[in-house]
Amino acid sequence: MDVRRVESISAQLEEASSTGDTVEDEMEMATVRHRPEALELLEAQSKFTKKELQILYRGFKNECPSGVVNEETFKEIYSQFFPQGDSTTYAHFLFNAFDTDHNGSVSFEDFVMGLSILLRGTVQEKLNWAFNLYDINKDGYITKEEMLDIMKAIYDMMGKCTYPVLKEDAPRQHVETFFQKMDKNKDGVVTIDEFIESCQKDENIMRSMQLFENVI
Repeated sequence: MDVRRVESISAQLEEASSTGDTVEDEMEMATVRHRPEALELLEAQSKFTKKELQILYRGFKNECPSGVVNEETFKEIYSQFFPQGDSTTYAHFLFNAFDTDHNGSVSFEDFVMGLSILLRGTVQEKLNWAFNLYDINKDGYITKEEMLDIMKAIYDMMGKCTYPVLKEDAPRQHVETFFQKMDKNKDGVVTIDEFIESCQKDENIMRSMQLFENVI
């Protein structure tokens, strides 16, 4: 998710939390075809208050009246934030990261839990979420090709005009640097432990990871 979009959502939540109730309550949430879990359960599972969940639901319902969003709709929504490039591939990877039960759709619950981590999660939680994004086939490992696929998708989405001085092989060079540092035992894959340890201990990797953080 675009960091500008995340910051916008966060600002809206902070503003609404300081004002009175101006949004619909649980009864409105029951009017859609896909009824989300009870607010109390989502409140317990996420880092949002009941009022914040109501605000998030109103915005989600405006974009997705049925209460769920499929991949094509997700791509259409996401493309609005990156008109200068092609966000199709990256949106596909991001959709799969939000679709935690892999049923081909993102529900309000899926959206809330992902957003809860991105907005208010600990460093460990955010890195776990990022690892899941990069682990395209969800086998518990990140391969060099998986990371390259993500990197190419990001460059495509940001648009070539954003990086006028970069060569065509820049994504592969970037990934080579990551892997030399992350793949501690040199077995050709990065485990979640290697990923988290590398990100937490190496300031250079954390600076490089900023490119990813700005488009999650």
